[in-house]
Amino acid sequence: MSEVRNDGKTEDLLRLDQQLCFPIYAATNLIQRLYRPLLEPLGLTYSQYLAMLVLWEQEPVTVGQLQSCLHLDVGTLSPLLKRMERQGLVTRTRDANDERRVMIGLTASGKALREAAQQVPLALAERVGADPAELDQLRGLTRSLVGRLIQAVPSRTA
Repeated sequence: MSEVRNDGKTEDLLRLDQQLCFPIYAATNLIQRLYRPLLEPLGLTYSQYLAMLVLWEQEPVTVGQLQSCLHLDVGTLSPLLKRMERQGLVTRTRDANDERRVMIGLTASGKALREAAQQVPLALAERVGADPAELDQLRGLTRSLVGRLIQAVPSRTA
């Protein structure tokens, strides 16, 4: 499939370099590779690190709140939380007011890990070689894209 551009040239819409998904996919893979050596000393995977970031900011949270923040389905999040519980980082308890809800909280070890994790964002920024203003701009553009994608994804109840 080709499309005629404003300058009269045709462009193949099925070229890899024409896809929105590919640079995002590549960036995600590369970011995870950059994080791996920074997170290994903490005993965390990239996904666990993201969950810990949410919990360090606001805990306890429900599994549903964590799902919403991380854009993960329960099939991905539940095993992740079980591993984190076995590691002694989080607790999973039923909400006393609503037994259907599971509350996720931090253990003392999970809270203490925050101090060691303080160096991770700075080390990543140094490895990427971006200045703070550039990182803010990239974060803003990415947040905007995520917002658009959230609006575009069909609701599960529809």
